Amino acid sequence: MSNSTAPTSALARWLPIADWLPKLRREDLRGDIAAGLTTAVMLIPQGMAYAMLAGLPPIVGLYASVVPLVLYAVFGSSRQLAVGPVAMVSLLVAGAVAPIANGDAAVYLSLSILLALMVGVVQLGMGVLRMGFLTNFLSHPVLSGFTSAAALIIGFSQLKHLMGVKIPRSHHVHEILLQAAEKIPEMNVPTVIIGVVSVVVLLGLKKLRPSFPRALAVVVGSTLAVWGLGLHEQGVAIVGAVPAGLPTPGIPAVDTAAMKELLPTALTISLVAFMESIAVAQAFAKRHKYTVAPDQELIGLGIANLGSAVFGGYPVTGGFSRTAVNDQAGAKTPLAGIITAVVIAFALLFLTPLLHFVPKAVLAAIIMTAVFGLIDIKEVRHLWHVDRMDLAFLAITFVATLSLGIEQGILTGAASSLVVFIYRTTTPHLAVLGRLPGTTVYRNIDRHEGAETTPGVLAVRIDSEFYFGNTRFLKESLARLEDEGFTGEQAPLKAVVIDATTVTRIDSSALTALAELHQDYKERGVELYIANLRGPVRDALERAHLVKVFGERHLPLRVHHVFRDLLPGAPGDLGGDALTDEVELAAADTDSAPLHSVA
Repeated sequence: MSNSTAPTSALARWLPIADWLPKLRREDLRGDIAAGLTTAVMLIPQGMAYAMLAGLPPIVGLYASVVPLVLYAVFGSSRQLAVGPVAMVSLLVAGAVAPIANGDAAVYLSLSILLALMVGVVQLGMGVLRMGFLTNFLSHPVLSGFTSAAALIIGFSQLKHLMGVKIPRSHHVHEILLQAAEKIPEMNVPTVIIGVVSVVVLLGLKKLRPSFPRALAVVVGSTLAVWGLGLHEQGVAIVGAVPAGLPTPGIPAVDTAAMKELLPTALTISLVAFMESIAVAQAFAKRHKYTVAPDQELIGLGIANLGSAVFGGYPVTGGFSRTAVNDQAGAKTPLAGIITAVVIAFALLFLTPLLHFVPKAVLAAIIMTAVFGLIDIKEVRHLWHVDRMDLAFLAITFVATLSLGIEQGILTGAASSLVVFIYRTTTPHLAVLGRLPGTTVYRNIDRHEGAETTPGVLAVRIDSEFYFGNTRFLKESLARLEDEGFTGEQAPLKAVVIDATTVTRIDSSALTALAELHQDYKERGVELYIANLRGPVRDALERAHLVKVFGERHLPLRVHHVFRDLLPGAPGDLGGDALTDEVELAAADTDSAPLHSVA
């Protein structure tokens, strides 16, 4: 299949299958068939396990693994992404639906289907409105902290199935562990043996034979053991009767009161599921040298979730482990997902009697081994050396998720990173500039000991967009620097130079602030210069008629032009591309020093 990423027609932009299907080659078909079969073998036990994690009958996980896969293949833009139930979304579903359902299994299922409908509508709407950028507010450290904490909650929530005891549902790890410790005397020994052996086999095969369908192997082995030894009669919990056949399509029952309660979770799932999916899709697209369209991904996932709701499933998204298997098995196009769906549909029609004796302990083992691998210790070590502030975001999100709950945790992490982002942009880095001896280059005096300031002239560089949030900061910083004697030798201030090299955007409030600064300095007999204006910023000054107010002389091309014209005997240009040197050096000088310093 060609690596071209440009859609062949207007139709293909909205219906990606119209782009990839006509280009399907015979060698692609062989890989897609192999990948579709392999991924189906993995998804059947996984889908059942994740449905159980969501508090739903295991069969619902299979319902969510048929139509959504076909719809994503038609509307999604990734060639390798494997869509279906995932652990994170399953936990979010359980956390939101359980308190509303009040133990009623029918209501629980109905609300889970309704939640899939809501997620589908939200994601589809975001895709059509091109709102994929909203996920930028979920930074990688926040997602890492959230994922690691959620992995602990997910994993330990399966202890009740691994031990064969009843433990009340909780989103707090310490409560789960305390309850599990109290239930140790009541453990069902055959259940524990099945669970522990399954975990050992899963981990062993992952290390020794990564491509082997280990989930299927432990499911088959444990099911045969339960059936052959009659372990279900000794207290081993099993899946039980599984209805054969495909689900009957129908519009989910709409309960407006329930929708209001589910809305925060629907929004959370929409964002978190998309973030997980797009991260995986982009990673594999980069490996295969093509691109995915974030907004089209939202549309594809939204329609997949709508299909899941119509056919009795719950929210779905792209998963890393399945996508890795899909890719490794040879997937070249989204046809692999369609083949996976066909295989699972076949299993629903003809193989459900074989699922009767599947022990819940083995499904719990599959979940635990999958999610504990999501705990990201490497990211913690990396951030410790690279960015302690981002490490703080990770820690805040991790602790909040464990202590407050899933939704509150990710909201806390996103809010904390947003607050710090606002703080950073409203108090940006500000550098006092001095001339490097023998050059026309002006650098940060705190980073270069030889940089010389000029008596009576204050030159600064603001490393940020200039907008309403930091206008006061600039005014106060200039006044403070003047008071602290940065004009040199206590000389009276006669000129202020603002290097705008790093200012890429300016809004109306900042334009007003510049006009006010100009007027205030003019009344004091101080000249204000703004150097190195970028094109869009100068255009904004033109529209605000400030170019005429300042005059061309006060909007020089370079910082040094101010000193050359102001100071008798100042060195002229030294030859070469000094402008390029100055811009590059100033850009390299931008840093993340303490926000209130002039470093």
